[in-house]
Amino acid sequence: MAEMQLIGGVKKLNNHNYGTWSTCMMFYLQGQDLWEVTNGTDTETPRIDTNGAIHKWRVKVGKAMFVLKTTIEEELLDHIRDLATPKNAWDALTSLFSKRNDTKFQLLENELLSVSQKEMSIPQYFHQVKTFSIEIGDLDPQARIRDARMKRIIIHGLRPEFRTFVAAV
Repeated sequence: MAEMQLIGGVKKLNNHNYGTWSTCMMFYLQGQDLWEVTNGTDTETPRIDTNGAIHKWRVKVGKAMFVLKTTIEEELLDHIRDLATPKNAWDALTSLFSKRNDTKFQLLENELLSVSQKEMSIPQYFHQVKTFSIEIGDLDPQARIRDARMKRIIIHGLRPEFRTFVAAV
């Protein structure tokens, strides 16, 4: 089953794509005039209902919550299901994926070291290796994957038919 793609081809948030998802969602929410109710300056119900301001604010909150809840994988929905505001939901997801823990770091490093090209195109394979490397660097800047190591990882995971080309280079 193919992963569901949403806004502009962005995949639903899962355990491996928070950095990409959050960046794309931030720009999407800004473009839809929903960022202020998610993480900006308009995160509380207006005190005075001038020209239906409370209703307009609630509509924006509802739209932002809809976007957040429909752009994450089902197993992550439990983390924000009962939250009332997009700010609370955004903060909960940020907190969940910003944890700097050894287990997540080890899992990412294991995935990076076991990734192989298999049926992927070269650009897809390079992108996957780069994504894992960035996530590792985000978790621990001291453990950032340097270019030379990344090249060795990429070469190691290439399909056998590319090995002679690599040896020649």
